[in-house]
Amino acid sequence: MTQLLLTKTRIRAGIWEGVLSGPTTAPVVEVQLLDAVLPGVTVLPVPERAGDWALRVPIPASVLNDGVQTFLIRDKSSGETLAHFSIITGVAMEDDLRAEVDLLRAELDMLKRAFRRHCLETATPNP
Repeated sequence: MTQLLLTKTRIRAGIWEGVLSGPTTAPVVEVQLLDAVLPGVTVLPVPERAGDWALRVPIPASVLNDGVQTFLIRDKSSGETLAHFSIITGVAMEDDLRAEVDLLRAELDMLKRAFRRHCLETATPNP
């Protein structure tokens, strides 16, 4: 059995795209979200690249809800998970971890400036 390698290329217009490499025959994959298999997944040969297959996964608007949705891309014959991707929707930016890190950096910069100013103001001149 040929090892499948999946490389993400992009998400555009509600379609996750990637390239499957390895097999000479079309691999059979499925995409699961919360134990449900998503419809409309296509695997087509990449022109002039033997062993490469274009994978397209349409993301239905009906599955986008508040929170994090994680999609599993699986080899249907072996059951192996090839990759996953997550979509975060409806979460306020202040609840996002990246926003928290940015806020911590800003607060640290503010503390550094205040500490330096304090050091300059309280420093005693050399005799």
